[in-house]
Parts: sequence; C-alpha cells; structure tokens
Amino acid sequence: MTPRADESLPSPPTASRPGQNRPDSAAALAAANINPQSCLATDYLNHFNEAIMLLEMIPDMPDCVEDFLNWRPMTYQEHFMASGFKAREQAIEAYENAAPEIRAEFDRLTITMTSILTAVAAATKDIHRHETRAALATEAVSWIKPMITRAGGIINGQGRETDVDYIMNH
Repeated sequence: MTPRADESLPSPPTASRPGQNRPDSAAALAAANINPQSCLATDYLNHFNEAIMLLEMIPDMPDCVEDFLNWRPMTYQEHFMASGFKAREQAIEAYENAAPEIRAEFDRLTITMTSILTAVAAATKDIHRHETRAALATEAVSWIKPMITRAGGIINGQGRETDVDYIMNH
C-alpha cells in the first residue's frame, strides 16, 4: 500500500540520520553516552544495579533490607527524568526513536527484571528470618545479574549484525 500525499512515511531512528552538528546525530548521541546504533543509554542500568547492590548487602548487613524495600521501579523515561544525567531529554528522545525490535527486546528484559525485583521485595516484607531473607536476596542477584549483562549487550549492540557492519565501515 502506497501512502497518499497527505500521509508521511515513518522516519528512520534519529541516530541514523546524517549531520554531525545535529543533536540527534550519531556523534552527538555517542558524546552524550547514548549508543548511536541502539539509541539506548547504559545509565538506565544503574537503576537495576542499585537494587542488586542493596540485595548483595543484605546477607552481611540485615539493616539494608529497608533500603532495598525503598527501591522503586522506574521506566526508562522516569529514570532519566529523575536523574542528573546531562543529556536526559536526548536519552529519552533517542529511546523513543530506537528501532522497534531493539526497544521491544530491551523493554521485555527490563520489565522482567522489574517484575522479579518487585516480587522479591514483596516476599521480603513477609519474611522475618534473616537467613531466609539473605538466601532470597542471594538467589535474586543470581537471576538479575545475567539479565543486566544482557540488557547491556542490547544497549551496546552486541551480537547484532549491525555491529559487524559498523566495525567494517569505520
């Protein structure tokens, strides 16, 4: 189906548009610590790393349970709006313009991590024995850490054919 004159075709992700001086160019994205291929920033993973750090502390420091229970889920956009990330508006715009298949895979993974962390928090509230809380925290870390690594891989384009193309052309 061809578009009518009053319809426009969707534009490609902003990172692939040429123009070194544009704020959405690959160089501008890279300078802002946003991967130009995925249009995602690893800064969002700090949100999950914070929860992991708190969980890792629970076995040795039981008082950290309260800190973990105060951790709140945030979407990609919410994280950047609440952060001091210098290019937060640019990070949000790039995310919104990311290739749909990259964003879908990334969102699926971060939603899964968020679900696990909120379920662990709910269970932790109901557990009163430190040894059980410590075991749950340790187990949760073993579930989430590989997901954070995979999310980092998605952000950095690891395992994608476009990586090979990018390397060969630069």
